[in-house]
Amino acid sequence: MGGAPSPDDELLVERDGHVVVLTINRPQQLNAFSRSVRSRLTELWPKLDADPDVRAVVVTAAGDRAFSSGGDVSELDGPEDYPRYTARQAGVFTPTITAVNGLCASAGLHFVADADIVICSENATFFDTHVHVGQVSALEPIGLARRIPLGEVLRMVTLGKSYRIGAQRALELGLVSEVVPVERLRDRAVELGHIIASASPQSVKTSLRAIWESLDRGLDDGLKHGYELLQAHLEHPDATEGPAAFMAKRKPNWTV
Repeated sequence: MGGAPSPDDELLVERDGHVVVLTINRPQQLNAFSRSVRSRLTELWPKLDADPDVRAVVVTAAGDRAFSSGGDVSELDGPEDYPRYTARQAGVFTPTITAVNGLCASAGLHFVADADIVICSENATFFDTHVHVGQVSALEPIGLARRIPLGEVLRMVTLGKSYRIGAQRALELGLVSEVVPVERLRDRAVELGHIIASASPQSVKTSLRAIWESLDRGLDDGLKHGYELLQAHLEHPDATEGPAAFMAKRKPNWTV
């Protein structure tokens, strides 16, 4: 992560204070995920998670036309290991913001399903082409079904390239939480990242862990697990520093 990224890199990694911006940089290929991009992301997430100065991550893409057209079909040459190129897949709870610029298809939907916050540009459109290129659509729609109505997910999958969700419809469904002009997208995503970074890093991570892990449990078990994480956090210095700073009307000094 050191030094300025080369404009020829397929994945740009840049820092803005406590916020890291990951930019898929294959605009001529509509930012299709190459094996190289997937490998870089897989390597990066544990490093970002281990860096105490990284408090939020923005994932976006180069250009205005496409966030990602999906996986690079020229590289679909056989089975691969279970993906680890989103934060959730990697078991990382560093808060993640996905900023969708333009079209977002198929494998690009991983970053929509797995993000903590999703915003998009006014020209964004979401669709799933798997079945029209003879592929099974599984991981992305399973994740999306936790965010939007199942009927919409099934419609996306079965109608494939013929069914597209525009930016305003995505906002209505809760697929995204904000729609902004394309020229404002990156700045707004980074702005949200800085807001997140102003909170206790450990509190944010533990909160996200409690929420995401509850999805793998029943309601009662999920609540108990969340309470255990809450109680354990009371031993963390931030749990004392937050109330103390509030009472003293000063800026908190978070532990990193």
